[in-house]
Amino acid sequence: MLMTESASLVVMKFGGTSVGDVSRVKRVAEIVGEYRESNPGVGVVVVLSAMAGETNRLVALAKECVERPNPRELDVLLATGEQVTVALLAMRLNEMGIPSKSLLAPQVRIATDSRHTNAQIEEIECATLLEALREGGVPVVAGFQGIAGSGDITTLGRGGSDITAVALAAALKAETCFIYTDVAGVFSTDPRVCGEAKLLERVSHEEMLEMASLGAKVLHTRSVYFAMRYAVPLIVLSTFAGPFEPGRNGTWIVNEEELMEKPVVTGVTLRLDEAQITIEAMPSSIATMAALFDGLSERDVYIDMISQESVGGDAVNVSLTVPDEQSVTALETIRALVPSLRANGVTVERDIAKVSVVGIGMRYHTGVAARVFRCLARENIDVQMVNTSEIKLSVLVARKYCDAAVRALHAEFIPEGATVSAKG
Repeated sequence: MLMTESASLVVMKFGGTSVGDVSRVKRVAEIVGEYRESNPGVGVVVVLSAMAGETNRLVALAKECVERPNPRELDVLLATGEQVTVALLAMRLNEMGIPSKSLLAPQVRIATDSRHTNAQIEEIECATLLEALREGGVPVVAGFQGIAGSGDITTLGRGGSDITAVALAAALKAETCFIYTDVAGVFSTDPRVCGEAKLLERVSHEEMLEMASLGAKVLHTRSVYFAMRYAVPLIVLSTFAGPFEPGRNGTWIVNEEELMEKPVVTGVTLRLDEAQITIEAMPSSIATMAALFDGLSERDVYIDMISQESVGGDAVNVSLTVPDEQSVTALETIRALVPSLRANGVTVERDIAKVSVVGIGMRYHTGVAARVFRCLARENIDVQMVNTSEIKLSVLVARKYCDAAVRALHAEFIPEGATVSAKG
């Protein structure tokens, strides 16, 4: 099957659980074969993650060797995970009579900056992929990795294979980017926490971006941003649920204009991977506040929620949340600043959870905050901090109340039997 210049194409990305062992790699090959058979003339580019758990294993291996792995060498190590899966799938496809070639980032020329372990894609050269497609083959591309201008291997950070897939779809002007994972699509909340969670038929890019950043782990935030910026149609679906059938499984990620209805709240998310740091009795002045956040910025600490509480005189307690993985750096930075800030000290609390309601319809409805707080009050759940945007409201609660808060808010905003997102 030769592909012409005008032929359409799709990108199919399979996550770590989808290629978790050889039997699953064979299943992926079957899906690719079935798609080609039912869609003659449509080119297919496949992007793969490493086998589930492999990246963690490689990180642990590096830390067993040295306390602080060199970022450049860590990227060289981590990039090997995807090299295994793309080679295995290409072997299987060729055996099935489907011409295929595995391709690594230097071969595709996925050009990135030089920020090792969290690189940004700058450009993709499509010539190699287009040539393989013209010859009727299926290029199998290693996700997660890129190549810097220096020629060094880079990696795109956790979830980077999603980014590779969407970036390739944008560069190739693909009709669709299929994101195959181990769940049926995007749910209104985590089904493991709330048994009433519903599969969403359609979600706007903006909602998905918020949900991904607030704890929904189905898609990487940067991949959603790429999709929104370059108008790439995304479909999230399960590797294990059979062929994709529109309207029967999977979730479409679309532009807001394609949603016929805009429910007030589309989803309820939760995050358990943040820490709350409190600077005690700090002078209440804008100069002191600037010094605090300048110090954290210099260490590249990401700040999420911020609150301030008067403790008498001109002193305030300033609380902020940071990703748990950055909490040690943040704590060390602030402790070093305590004398110059003239604060009494600093404490950290990790036994917290952030619960959020997200919905494009919040733009058009009032009273959402009142409903959230009434709902939590009925459950006797205290709120420690609040953060809002045009389409989300987040509250920080004690971790022990997280599941109860999620279930209560889901019941409040997404009633049983409700249509969560309308068909286009």
